[in-house]
Amino acid sequence: MSDQALLERPAAVPAPTSRKGRGSQGLSRLLPYAFVILPAAYLLVFMFYPLGRQVYLSLTRTRLANPNRSQFIGFGNYERLFGNPEFYSVLKITLVYSTMAVVLGVAVGMIAALALNRPFPGRTLVRGILLFGWAVPNVAAALVWLWIFNERSGVLNTIVTGLGLERISWLTSTDMALPSILLVTVWQVAPFVMLVMLAALQSVPEEVKEAAVIDGADKLSVFRAVTLPHILPTLQLVSLLVMVWSIRRFDIIYLLTGGGPVGSTSTLIVKLRQVAFENHDLGMSSAYGVVGLMLALMVAAIHALFNIRRQRSNSR
Repeated sequence: MSDQALLERPAAVPAPTSRKGRGSQGLSRLLPYAFVILPAAYLLVFMFYPLGRQVYLSLTRTRLANPNRSQFIGFGNYERLFGNPEFYSVLKITLVYSTMAVVLGVAVGMIAALALNRPFPGRTLVRGILLFGWAVPNVAAALVWLWIFNERSGVLNTIVTGLGLERISWLTSTDMALPSILLVTVWQVAPFVMLVMLAALQSVPEEVKEAAVIDGADKLSVFRAVTLPHILPTLQLVSLLVMVWSIRRFDIIYLLTGGGPVGSTSTLIVKLRQVAFENHDLGMSSAYGVVGLMLALMVAAIHALFNIRRQRSNSR
Protein backbone atom coordinates (compact mmCIF):
# COMPACT_ATOMS: atom_id res chain seq x y z
CA MET A 1 0.00 0.00 0.00
CA SER A 2 1.39 3.41 -1.00
CA ASP A 3 2.02 6.25 1.43
CA GLN A 4 -0.77 8.28 -0.15
CA ALA A 5 -3.28 5.48 0.42
CA LEU A 6 -2.23 5.26 4.06
CA LEU A 7 -2.78 8.98 4.51
CA GLU A 8 -6.20 8.87 2.84
CA ARG A 9 -7.37 5.86 4.93
CA PRO A 10 -9.71 7.06 7.72
CA ALA A 11 -8.51 6.55 11.27
CA ALA A 12 -10.22 3.93 13.38
CA VAL A 13 -12.82 5.48 15.64
CA PRO A 14 -13.23 3.80 19.07
CA ALA A 15 -16.62 2.34 19.76
CA PRO A 16 -18.73 4.59 21.95
CA THR A 17 -19.08 3.46 25.53
CA SER A 18 -22.62 2.88 26.61
CA ARG A 19 -24.12 4.77 29.51
CA LYS A 20 -24.60 1.49 31.32
CA GLY A 21 -20.87 0.71 31.03
CA ARG A 22 -19.88 4.16 32.25
CA GLY A 23 -22.27 3.82 35.19
CA SER A 24 -20.84 0.46 36.22
CA GLN A 25 -17.30 1.87 36.06
CA GLY A 26 -18.34 4.77 38.27
CA LEU A 27 -19.90 2.42 40.81
CA SER A 28 -16.76 0.26 40.85
CA ARG A 29 -14.70 3.36 41.63
CA LEU A 30 -17.00 4.33 44.50
CA LEU A 31 -17.21 0.82 45.95
CA PRO A 32 -13.94 1.01 47.96
CA TYR A 33 -15.09 4.29 49.54
CA ALA A 34 -18.37 2.66 50.55
CA PHE A 35 -16.46 -0.05 52.42
CA VAL A 36 -14.40 2.63 54.19
CA ILE A 37 -17.29 4.95 55.04
CA LEU A 38 -19.25 2.40 57.05
CA PRO A 39 -16.52 1.47 59.58
CA ALA A 40 -15.37 5.11 59.67
CA ALA A 41 -18.91 6.22 60.60
CA TYR A 42 -19.10 3.52 63.26
CA LEU A 43 -15.78 4.61 64.79
CA LEU A 44 -16.80 8.26 64.64
CA VAL A 45 -20.13 7.72 66.41
CA PHE A 46 -19.21 5.05 68.95
CA MET A 47 -15.53 5.75 69.63
CA PHE A 48 -14.18 9.15 68.66
CA TYR A 49 -17.22 11.16 69.74
CA PRO A 50 -17.38 9.57 73.23
CA LEU A 51 -13.61 10.06 73.61
CA GLY A 52 -13.88 13.69 72.54
CA ARG A 53 -16.80 14.19 74.92
CA GLN A 54 -14.79 12.70 77.76
CA VAL A 55 -11.83 14.98 77.04
CA TYR A 56 -14.17 17.98 77.03
CA LEU A 57 -15.79 16.90 80.30
CA SER A 58 -12.35 16.67 81.89
CA LEU A 59 -11.97 20.41 81.20
CA THR A 60 -15.24 21.29 82.94
CA ARG A 61 -16.80 21.29 86.38
CA THR A 62 -19.71 18.91 85.86
CA ARG A 63 -21.83 17.30 88.55
CA LEU A 64 -23.64 14.02 88.10
CA ALA A 65 -26.88 15.47 89.51
CA ASN A 66 -27.02 18.11 86.77
CA PRO A 67 -24.67 17.23 83.90
CA ASN A 68 -26.16 19.80 81.51
CA ARG A 69 -25.02 22.72 83.68
CA SER A 70 -21.28 22.35 83.27
CA GLN A 71 -18.71 25.10 83.70
CA PHE A 72 -15.55 25.23 81.61
CA ILE A 73 -12.51 25.46 83.92
CA GLY A 74 -9.67 24.51 81.57
CA PHE A 75 -7.01 22.37 83.25
CA GLY A 76 -8.41 22.91 86.74
CA ASN A 77 -9.32 19.25 87.18
CA TYR A 78 -5.83 18.18 86.14
CA GLU A 79 -4.25 20.64 88.59
CA ARG A 80 -6.34 19.13 91.39
CA LEU A 81 -5.57 15.64 90.13
CA PHE A 82 -1.79 16.02 89.96
CA GLY A 83 -1.77 17.82 93.28
CA ASN A 84 -3.57 14.97 95.03
CA PRO A 85 -1.23 12.32 96.57
CA GLU A 86 -4.00 9.73 96.22
CA PHE A 87 -3.72 9.97 92.44
CA TYR A 88 -0.09 8.83 92.47
CA SER A 89 -1.03 5.89 94.69
CA VAL A 90 -3.77 4.91 92.22
CA LEU A 91 -1.38 5.32 89.29
CA LYS A 92 1.25 3.18 91.02
CA ILE A 93 -1.28 0.41 91.72
CA THR A 94 -2.42 0.53 88.08
CA LEU A 95 1.13 0.24 86.76
CA VAL A 96 2.09 -2.55 89.16
CA TYR A 97 -1.09 -4.49 88.46
CA SER A 98 -0.84 -4.09 84.67
CA THR A 99 2.87 -4.91 84.50
CA MET A 100 2.57 -8.00 86.69
CA ALA A 101 -0.48 -9.14 84.72
CA VAL A 102 1.57 -8.97 81.51
CA VAL A 103 4.65 -10.66 82.98
CA LEU A 104 2.81 -13.48 84.76
CA GLY A 105 -0.02 -13.92 82.25
CA VAL A 106 2.26 -14.04 79.21
CA ALA A 107 4.78 -16.30 81.00
CA VAL A 108 2.15 -18.83 82.12
CA GLY A 109 0.41 -18.73 78.73
CA MET A 110 3.70 -19.17 76.88
CA ILE A 111 4.73 -22.14 79.04
CA ALA A 112 1.32 -23.75 78.47
CA ALA A 113 1.58 -23.15 74.71
CA LEU A 114 5.04 -24.75 74.58
CA ALA A 115 3.74 -27.75 76.53
CA LEU A 116 0.65 -28.16 74.34
CA ASN A 117 2.67 -27.77 71.14
CA ARG A 118 4.17 -31.21 71.80
CA PRO A 119 2.04 -34.25 70.86
CA PHE A 120 0.74 -36.37 73.72
CA PRO A 121 -2.45 -38.39 74.37
CA GLY A 122 -5.42 -36.24 75.34
CA ARG A 123 -3.89 -32.98 74.12
CA THR A 124 -7.17 -31.72 72.62
CA LEU A 125 -9.01 -32.33 75.90
CA VAL A 126 -6.33 -30.51 77.89
CA ARG A 127 -6.55 -27.53 75.52
CA GLY A 128 -10.29 -27.30 76.05
CA ILE A 129 -9.92 -27.49 79.84
CA LEU A 130 -7.25 -24.80 79.93
CA LEU A 131 -9.45 -22.44 77.89
CA PHE A 132 -12.09 -22.57 80.62
CA GLY A 133 -10.82 -19.48 82.44
CA TRP A 134 -10.99 -17.35 79.31
CA ALA A 135 -14.45 -18.59 78.30
CA VAL A 136 -16.19 -18.08 81.65
CA PRO A 137 -18.08 -14.74 81.96
CA ASN A 138 -16.44 -12.30 84.34
CA VAL A 139 -19.38 -12.13 86.75
CA ALA A 140 -19.54 -15.91 87.06
CA ALA A 141 -15.77 -16.08 87.48
CA ALA A 142 -15.92 -13.44 90.23
CA LEU A 143 -18.56 -15.42 92.12
CA VAL A 144 -16.47 -18.59 91.89
CA TRP A 145 -13.35 -16.82 93.11
CA LEU A 146 -15.25 -15.13 95.95
CA TRP A 147 -16.10 -18.60 97.18
CA ILE A 148 -12.50 -19.80 96.70
CA PHE A 149 -11.13 -16.79 98.62
CA ASN A 150 -13.70 -17.01 101.40
CA GLU A 151 -11.88 -16.61 104.69
CA ARG A 152 -13.89 -19.24 106.58
CA SER A 153 -15.06 -21.86 104.08
CA GLY A 154 -12.99 -21.12 100.98
CA VAL A 155 -10.95 -23.78 99.19
CA LEU A 156 -7.66 -21.94 99.64
CA ASN A 157 -8.03 -21.48 103.38
CA THR A 158 -9.14 -25.10 103.72
CA ILE A 159 -5.84 -26.11 102.14
CA VAL A 160 -3.92 -23.61 104.27
CA THR A 161 -5.43 -24.81 107.53
CA GLY A 162 -4.90 -28.41 106.44
CA LEU A 163 -1.19 -27.63 106.24
CA GLY A 164 -1.30 -26.34 109.83
CA LEU A 165 -1.08 -22.64 108.92
CA GLU A 166 -3.29 -19.73 109.90
CA ARG A 167 -6.15 -18.57 107.72
CA ILE A 168 -5.31 -15.84 105.22
CA SER A 169 -7.50 -12.81 104.53
CA TRP A 170 -7.15 -13.01 100.76
CA LEU A 171 -9.42 -10.11 99.78
CA THR A 172 -9.63 -8.11 103.02
CA SER A 173 -5.91 -7.71 103.74
CA THR A 174 -3.97 -4.82 102.24
CA ASP A 175 -1.02 -7.14 101.68
CA MET A 176 -2.91 -9.97 99.97
CA ALA A 177 -5.72 -8.21 98.07
CA LEU A 178 -3.65 -7.16 95.04
CA PRO A 179 -1.84 -10.52 94.69
CA SER A 180 -5.22 -12.24 94.89
CA ILE A 181 -6.58 -10.02 92.11
CA LEU A 182 -3.45 -10.79 90.07
CA LEU A 183 -4.05 -14.52 90.54
CA VAL A 184 -7.55 -14.21 89.10
CA THR A 185 -6.28 -12.01 86.26
CA VAL A 186 -3.59 -14.50 85.28
CA TRP A 187 -6.19 -17.28 85.42
CA GLN A 188 -8.25 -15.32 82.88
CA VAL A 189 -5.45 -13.96 80.68
CA ALA A 190 -3.15 -17.00 80.37
CA PRO A 191 -5.62 -19.13 78.30
CA PHE A 192 -5.92 -16.37 75.68
CA VAL A 193 -2.14 -16.00 75.53
CA MET A 194 -1.79 -19.78 75.28
CA LEU A 195 -4.26 -19.96 72.38
CA VAL A 196 -2.59 -17.20 70.36
CA MET A 197 0.97 -18.35 71.03
CA LEU A 198 0.06 -21.96 70.24
CA ALA A 199 -1.12 -20.84 66.81
CA ALA A 200 2.13 -18.90 66.37
CA LEU A 201 4.25 -21.89 67.42
CA GLN A 202 2.48 -24.16 64.97
CA SER A 203 3.30 -21.75 62.13
CA VAL A 204 7.08 -22.06 62.67
CA PRO A 205 8.56 -23.97 59.66
CA GLU A 206 9.54 -27.46 60.74
CA GLU A 207 12.23 -27.73 58.09
CA VAL A 208 14.12 -24.78 59.58
CA LYS A 209 14.08 -26.37 63.05
CA GLU A 210 15.17 -29.70 61.59
CA ALA A 211 18.05 -28.02 59.76
CA ALA A 212 19.19 -26.41 63.02
CA VAL A 213 19.06 -29.79 64.79
CA ILE A 214 21.10 -31.38 61.99
CA ASP A 215 23.69 -28.63 62.42
CA GLY A 216 24.07 -29.72 66.06
CA ALA A 217 21.89 -27.17 67.89
CA ASP A 218 20.19 -28.28 71.09
CA LYS A 219 16.54 -27.59 71.91
CA LEU A 220 17.26 -24.35 73.76
CA SER A 221 19.38 -23.04 70.89
CA VAL A 222 16.68 -23.97 68.37
CA PHE A 223 14.08 -22.11 70.39
CA ARG A 224 16.29 -19.05 70.80
CA ALA A 225 17.57 -18.86 67.23
CA VAL A 226 14.61 -20.17 65.22
CA THR A 227 11.37 -20.26 67.17
CA LEU A 228 11.63 -17.06 69.20
CA PRO A 229 12.39 -14.71 66.27
CA HIS A 230 9.46 -16.21 64.37
CA ILE A 231 6.91 -15.77 67.19
CA LEU A 232 8.32 -12.49 68.58
CA PRO A 233 5.87 -10.19 66.70
CA THR A 234 2.93 -12.23 68.00
CA LEU A 235 4.40 -12.22 71.52
CA GLN A 236 4.76 -8.44 71.45
CA LEU A 237 1.20 -7.99 70.17
CA VAL A 238 -0.23 -10.27 72.87
CA SER A 239 1.74 -8.39 75.54
CA LEU A 240 0.33 -5.10 74.24
CA LEU A 241 -3.24 -6.42 74.34
CA VAL A 242 -2.85 -7.79 77.87
CA MET A 243 -1.33 -4.51 79.05
CA VAL A 244 -4.14 -2.41 77.61
CA TRP A 245 -6.79 -4.79 78.94
CA SER A 246 -5.21 -4.65 82.39
CA ILE A 247 -5.12 -0.85 82.41
CA ARG A 248 -8.85 -0.68 81.68
CA ARG A 249 -9.93 -3.78 83.63
CA PHE A 250 -12.81 -2.97 85.95
CA ASP A 251 -15.27 -5.82 86.47
CA ILE A 252 -13.10 -8.40 88.22
CA ILE A 253 -11.46 -5.85 90.53
CA TYR A 254 -14.73 -4.16 91.44
CA LEU A 255 -16.64 -7.40 91.97
CA LEU A 256 -13.95 -8.94 94.18
CA THR A 257 -12.71 -5.99 96.26
CA GLY A 258 -14.43 -2.81 95.05
CA GLY A 259 -11.00 -1.17 95.05
CA GLY A 260 -10.40 -1.95 98.73
CA PRO A 261 -9.31 -2.60 101.31
CA VAL A 262 -8.22 0.99 101.99
CA GLY A 263 -7.70 1.57 98.26
CA SER A 264 -5.05 -1.15 97.93
CA THR A 265 -6.62 -2.43 94.67
CA SER A 266 -7.98 0.89 93.38
CA THR A 267 -6.83 1.29 89.78
CA LEU A 268 -7.55 4.25 87.52
CA ILE A 269 -10.77 2.75 86.17
CA VAL A 270 -12.04 1.72 89.61
CA LYS A 271 -11.23 5.19 90.95
CA LEU A 272 -12.99 6.74 87.96
CA ARG A 273 -16.18 4.92 88.91
CA GLN A 274 -15.88 6.01 92.55
CA VAL A 275 -15.33 9.68 91.68
CA ALA A 276 -18.20 9.69 89.17
CA PHE A 277 -20.92 7.79 91.04
CA GLU A 278 -19.99 8.28 94.69
CA ASN A 279 -18.45 11.76 94.62
CA HIS A 280 -20.75 12.82 91.72
CA ASP A 281 -17.86 14.64 90.01
CA LEU A 282 -18.01 13.84 86.29
CA GLY A 283 -15.30 16.34 85.40
CA MET A 284 -12.71 14.79 87.73
CA SER A 285 -13.70 11.25 86.76
CA SER A 286 -13.20 12.19 83.11
CA ALA A 287 -9.74 13.44 83.98
CA TYR A 288 -8.96 10.01 85.47
CA GLY A 289 -10.24 8.44 82.25
CA VAL A 290 -8.07 10.69 80.08
CA VAL A 291 -5.00 9.75 82.14
CA GLY A 292 -5.82 6.07 81.60
CA LEU A 293 -6.25 6.72 77.88
CA MET A 294 -2.88 8.48 77.69
CA LEU A 295 -1.28 5.58 79.54
CA ALA A 296 -2.69 3.07 77.06
CA LEU A 297 -1.57 5.24 74.12
CA MET A 298 1.95 5.43 75.56
CA VAL A 299 2.08 1.63 75.74
CA ALA A 300 0.87 1.39 72.14
CA ALA A 301 3.49 3.96 71.04
CA ILE A 302 6.27 1.96 72.72
CA HIS A 303 5.04 -1.16 70.94
CA ALA A 304 5.06 0.70 67.62
CA LEU A 305 8.63 1.93 68.21
CA PHE A 306 9.79 -1.62 68.92
CA ASN A 307 8.19 -2.78 65.67
CA ILE A 308 9.87 0.00 63.69
CA ARG A 309 13.28 -0.84 65.16
CA ARG A 310 12.80 -4.54 64.47
CA GLN A 311 11.79 -3.89 60.86
CA ARG A 312 14.79 -1.63 60.33
CA SER A 313 17.15 -4.20 61.80
CA ASN A 314 15.65 -6.95 59.62
CA SER A 315 15.98 -4.84 56.48
CA ARG A 316 19.72 -4.31 57.02
